[in-house]
Amino acid sequence: MKITPLLGALAMGALAAHPTYAANVKVTPLGGQDGEFCVLDRALIFEDPNGTRLLYDPGRTVAGANDPRLGKIDVVLVSHMHGDHVGDKHTQAPNAGACDKPDMSVSAAPNTLAVNIALAKNAKIVTGSEMPAFFANKLKSNGGDPKNSVLARFGGSQTIGGVTIATVTAIHSNGIGGDLVGGDFGKRLKEAGLAAYVGEATGYVLKFSNGLVAYLSGDTGITGDQDKVVRGHYKAKLAVINIGDTFTTGPTEAAYVINDLVQPASVIVSHANEPATEGGKVKAGTRTESFIKATKVPVHVPLSGKTMEFDGGGGCVVGC
Repeated sequence: MKITPLLGALAMGALAAHPTYAANVKVTPLGGQDGEFCVLDRALIFEDPNGTRLLYDPGRTVAGANDPRLGKIDVVLVSHMHGDHVGDKHTQAPNAGACDKPDMSVSAAPNTLAVNIALAKNAKIVTGSEMPAFFANKLKSNGGDPKNSVLARFGGSQTIGGVTIATVTAIHSNGIGGDLVGGDFGKRLKEAGLAAYVGEATGYVLKFSNGLVAYLSGDTGITGDQDKVVRGHYKAKLAVINIGDTFTTGPTEAAYVINDLVQPASVIVSHANEPATEGGKVKAGTRTESFIKATKVPVHVPLSGKTMEFDGGGGCVVGC
């Protein structure tokens, strides 16, 4: 059959219209157990249509810098310095332990898992506040390039690999524990029960090459910036929101943030601090179920290893 230029153009248009072939942003959770959303799950990989890959809060469920699920990593984003986000320790292998009791037997101190991954992948670490200097020193002391620690302080942004990264307000403590500081100073901090303060915690707003704008809340309470800045200025269409309560917004507060402040097209739930699923299904009586019921937009549960794809408007079109 001879394909005329018109038929060829129509065929290409049909392929582009199909969500599998569209310019979508891929989001892949790297949790504790394949196909589940577990107690310490934090890590998400965002892949731009152009191939740039960003790892958000590696935490404790990425099995070291050689975790086969990582693949190429161009940027590591760290919202704040608590061990369950920056990675003070981690599992020895994917699926080690159980959903409610993950294996955390490998220490990443004093480097942090974020630094170890950045070194192994020659990736940049993007942070705000006073965190970049800490990461620059860690990279340098391990033979890496301190310039790979990149600052994006509130109101500014960095564009790496075609993805624009801006930091936004997160209301949360942000201290580095003595084990991660290291040396005599770190020992004295630990003995005193103190942490080294490195400025405010941060959230992120990412703008991808397909036009998608995503808000990553970090650990936070409710802020006015979620309305005026995240929605009003950046116009985020996809949100990742923490619902763990006690340390961050709980499910009711997080639902208010999504319904009334950010108002995205869809949301990925995060940081639930519970074994939220069993067999890939949300368990009754969980915070995750409460959040889903209270939220007016589609809620996507980050099942480990299951890739979701989002179009420029924030709609989930594959793996939903």
